[in-house]
Amino acid sequence: MKVLVTGGAGYIGSHTVLSLLDNNVQVVVFDNLVNSSIESLKRVEQLTGKTVEFVAGDIRDTAVLDRVFQQHKISSVIHFAALKAVGESSEIPLQYYQNNVYGAVNLLEVMAKYQVHDFIFSSSATVYGEDNDVPYVETMKLGSPSSPYGASKVMVERIMADYALADVKFRGVSLRYFNPVGAHESGEIGEDPTGIPNNLLPYLAQVAVGKREKLNIFGDDYPTKDGSCERDYLHVMDLAEGHVCALNWLHANAHFTGVEAFNLGTGCGTSVFAIVKAFEQATLKNIAFDVAPRRLGDLPAFWANASKANTELHWHAKRDLAQMMRDTWHWQSKNPDGYK
Repeated sequence: MKVLVTGGAGYIGSHTVLSLLDNNVQVVVFDNLVNSSIESLKRVEQLTGKTVEFVAGDIRDTAVLDRVFQQHKISSVIHFAALKAVGESSEIPLQYYQNNVYGAVNLLEVMAKYQVHDFIFSSSATVYGEDNDVPYVETMKLGSPSSPYGASKVMVERIMADYALADVKFRGVSLRYFNPVGAHESGEIGEDPTGIPNNLLPYLAQVAVGKREKLNIFGDDYPTKDGSCERDYLHVMDLAEGHVCALNWLHANAHFTGVEAFNLGTGCGTSVFAIVKAFEQATLKNIAFDVAPRRLGDLPAFWANASKANTELHWHAKRDLAQMMRDTWHWQSKNPDGYK
């Protein structure tokens, strides 16, 4: 039995594939390589000493998905494949809904056709919207996110819930990520964004390695400790291990049906200014930055209550902020141009 990992060549996907292989799980990776590189999977093979079965394709392409399920005995699906830039989603919303929502529906339909019922979804803290209080808890109602990206994640979670009511065999897990950063400790795989990075840490690392002149910090007048936004940053390897824990949880709860959501975060917020300082301390690099106007859609602060994942999935974020910074720099300094 194999696990199909859509978007498995991407940042979080590749680290999760590595964790799955390290836990002796057979994996088939399905990716269109629009925002990822096949090189990440070659390096995963080198690190694990195991072969990654790869299929090039788009989750909106039913014919290609059909062939994957025909040729492989898939037992469950971990679904990463999605566009993920909050700002970009407001510029090209139709592409986000087409890829993230229609793509997920198409994938679920093909799974149903082949009687595959276990589905782990790469969701996001953005599903809590702007009106829920922090820390976010899974019992809160889904919010109304300000970006099409966040809205697409809410839509897929609602689709999963509706589908579970219609098909009693469906077993869905929604993993709500907070802010994944860092890289595998080897420095061989890490975050390699296409074009200008949309996230703080890869941009900061590119400044440190000389690819960018300076970092823009969007707003220093938020109602937080130092005026900059606060987020719940967690190490990407902790996040990857969360997917293995979710898969183990499904296996251990054979009679479970329906959908369960779990927050994956550290449970504490760290400001942008604090991240810059931590990176400078870990790398002995001085980071040039400017304070820029606030970005549309940025909330002042949010972080996770991850006690449900701690208790039920037996998952904990183990790696601290200093390690997140060290591993980010190890990857970037070793690979100044990413996988190119």
